[in-house]
Amino acid sequence: MSVSVEEVRYIARLARLRFSEEEERRLAVEMSAILDYMDQLTALDTEGVPPMSHVLDLYNVEREDRAETRITREEALRNAPDATAEFFRVPRVIE
Repeated sequence: MSVSVEEVRYIARLARLRFSEEEERRLAVEMSAILDYMDQLTALDTEGVPPMSHVLDLYNVEREDRAETRITREEALRNAPDATAEFFRVPRVIE
């Protein structure tokens, strides 16, 4: 599938991007190559291939859930540039 320079300009306008004319031509060639490769992938016979979410046999690779000690409020507020006894103080953003 061939992507024209006009299509690149249209996509760039939607994404609010600006490219030079040389970049537009280069992107048209690169996008065409990507779409050509996608066409090759769609031509593959995947009948009987089970769907996968990951290429490796990994299942729930997470750290062990265990209780840990938390820092105290005083420790959390120690490096705050401006704080009260209990809270971080931040500039007002809503008037």
